[in-house]
Amino acid sequence: LPCGAGEGLTVPWPCREHLEEEQLLDGCYRLQEVPGGRMALPVLAEKLSQLRLPQEMPCELVWIQDPVPSRAARRQTPAQKLRDELQRLMGESWSEELERDVPRAWQRHGDLVLLREDSFRAAPWEKLGPVLWETVASALGAQRLARRGRVLPDGMRSPSVTLLLGQDGWVEHLDNGIRYTFDVTKCMFSPGNITEKLRVASLPCAGEVLVDLYAGIGYFTLPYLVHAAAAFAHACEWNGHAVEALRRNLALNGVQDRCRIHHGDSRQLELRDIADRVNLGLIPSSEEGWPVACRVLKKGTGGVLHIHHNVETLPTPAPPQTSVLWAERGSPEGAGSDGEVQHPTEDGGKETLGARIRPEWQRWAEATAARIRGLLAELHGQPWRTSILHVEAVKSYAPHVHHLVLDLECRPTLP
Repeated sequence: LPCGAGEGLTVPWPCREHLEEEQLLDGCYRLQEVPGGRMALPVLAEKLSQLRLPQEMPCELVWIQDPVPSRAARRQTPAQKLRDELQRLMGESWSEELERDVPRAWQRHGDLVLLREDSFRAAPWEKLGPVLWETVASALGAQRLARRGRVLPDGMRSPSVTLLLGQDGWVEHLDNGIRYTFDVTKCMFSPGNITEKLRVASLPCAGEVLVDLYAGIGYFTLPYLVHAAAAFAHACEWNGHAVEALRRNLALNGVQDRCRIHHGDSRQLELRDIADRVNLGLIPSSEEGWPVACRVLKKGTGGVLHIHHNVETLPTPAPPQTSVLWAERGSPEGAGSDGEVQHPTEDGGKETLGARIRPEWQRWAEATAARIRGLLAELHGQPWRTSILHVEAVKSYAPHVHHLVLDLECRPTLP
């Protein structure tokens, strides 16, 4: 076709509209000039058999060794680039089954990409061997790849992660100015908890002693020490791999002198009468830790418990909602982009400042406050009062299951 070359060229060719409607054009490449003063229109190779060009239109099939990428192709998301690279790799073996198997979301930790559990499970991928993982890593700009499985039912929430490319699974993650290092094949890391970590970082904890009953790699211990200015922390953890990561993380952030690690079952913790604040960051329930939390609170002044729990909301229409006392600040939302998700398995449900909590949440908060009040009275032989300071909706795992945190103030009743 005798036209001038250039991107964005308007081609006076009636067939183009038809080709676009039939999705036969290859949007990865742009129109370009070929010898003889003609223009080449990029067509998808697998669609050649579907071409129905008018006989009066002088056209021929031309193979171009180095086609010029379109601007749209240069703006491809990582997920699109990954799909295109794999499609080229598989050639005629490409199928809808394989396309469904290509992940559209993943987690990135430095040079390591952690793929979803359902990625690349179809049998045809196996014949590619290491080439598959090298192609995936290249498309995603990674040096190492791993694929997660289901969390193991071992009481420690140990991950089931397979390293696909690379020599080890140790990574470093920067989160709100805090450095975390951990082995993705040995330890869990939940980006979905970022809103709660940010909230914890803003709490007024100067001069306080914290007991974190389920410290893990330091998800909450570190924000308390680094940003909330807690004077000292007792971090309890029974997973040896997490303890190793916690030690490294305390040193990475320069707070190792303000934290003592208790390696073992927190239910057997021997501390008493020491804490101004206790973090119970275990889901689906931290209830087994409530008696310990009551024991470690200072018996003369009490303190605040941060109690995590998964609460189920009834799917039926709720009655008029009632409110409880909320803290004065809300929590910012998490964010994700280009396939790299902050909430890979949650739908991100969130209650914001001024919102009314659901009746089931309020009933759980009130029942928990009553239970803690009874535990404290039984432990100390005198009445205690408990006050609901705040109920935080961290995230949701399903339409009717929410991860909540109750901030509960506990004080001895004066004679």
